[in-house]
Amino acid sequence: MSNSEASPRCAAVIVASGSSLRMGFDKLSAVIDGVPVLVRTVRAFLEAASIDRVVVVCPRDRWGLLDGIATNKPLVRADGGERRQDSVMNGLACLESDVVRVAVHDGARPLISPGEIDRCVAMAAECGAAALAHRVADTLQRVDEHGDCIGPVDRADLWCMETPQVVSLDLLRDAYRRVIDQAGCVTDEVSAVWQSGATVRFVESREPNFKITTPADLALAAGVLKIRS
Repeated sequence: MSNSEASPRCAAVIVASGSSLRMGFDKLSAVIDGVPVLVRTVRAFLEAASIDRVVVVCPRDRWGLLDGIATNKPLVRADGGERRQDSVMNGLACLESDVVRVAVHDGARPLISPGEIDRCVAMAAECGAAALAHRVADTLQRVDEHGDCIGPVDRADLWCMETPQVVSLDLLRDAYRRVIDQAGCVTDEVSAVWQSGATVRFVESREPNFKITTPADLALAAGVLKIRS
């Protein structure tokens, strides 16, 4: 029996419509150990047992990176929006009515593994919403407008958000509609869902899953992949 027959359908929406201005070039087409960043990201979701279909929110030229990618799952493209939340909503609009949950992921996080995806989907099936995250490990200090230290920040209950963030489709759509109706702006699904009054359970990441933002991150990601292999 296939995963889609055994459990409610979960789709992935991979947000890959950013301009890469901080990078200076298209980071999603940058190659890590012979494979473009976006291809690595998409492959992980195509290989995850919990994911039935994948929507990639990206420009048409970036979609070309995925030519020839091997998959037996539906893989479609959606146009990006002005803000991340607009891009996510465009991706949600491509989902069929039988989809129950959606895993939203940043296209620039190519180190995500199928196993971590499956853990998040399983937790969302229990709780309604779940997100991959990691505890803050560094010492945190607050500064004033001049950059002078004004005191430490207690890190005991602080987490750094990652993706995927997996939410029941109805809950996520309602949460984003509330944000839009209030002329708000959020940078991830956890923020939208939390503002709607729902709870999100964090799943502590077991592996590096950082976002590619600078050229140095490409070299660091290549090192992580070498260790994994």
